[in-house]
Amino acid sequence: MKISEFVKKVVIPVVSALFLAALFRPLCMENGECNYLNLWWFMGIPFGIHRMFFWIIPKGYDIGGTVGILFINVLVGGVIGGIVLVWRLLAAAVYLVKAVVAVIRWTVKKMAGKPYRA
Repeated sequence: MKISEFVKKVVIPVVSALFLAALFRPLCMENGECNYLNLWWFMGIPFGIHRMFFWIIPKGYDIGGTVGILFINVLVGGVIGGIVLVWRLLAAAVYLVKAVVAVIRWTVKKMAGKPYRA
């Protein structure tokens, strides 16, 4: 387990999710309560917009139709990104457990006086 792998796989996804949650939470407050579906969608936009393989290009529409189609594109990107965000956070949790187990094994072997082999 390298520190750079740990930072890339655990720290960056968790910190980015916390930053996005802090950034978008005020937009999702309704009557003093947070709408978590909207928060999940907003947090997914940065993770999903660039992963969309198919964009609907508005052509031949008036301004309302163009804005509506662009909103559908952003909505689909947010849903895709929300799924990617959840997947990355689950992968970070699994990697964190693996790192903790590796550190515990390393510590036990060091205390026993045996050389550590990964």
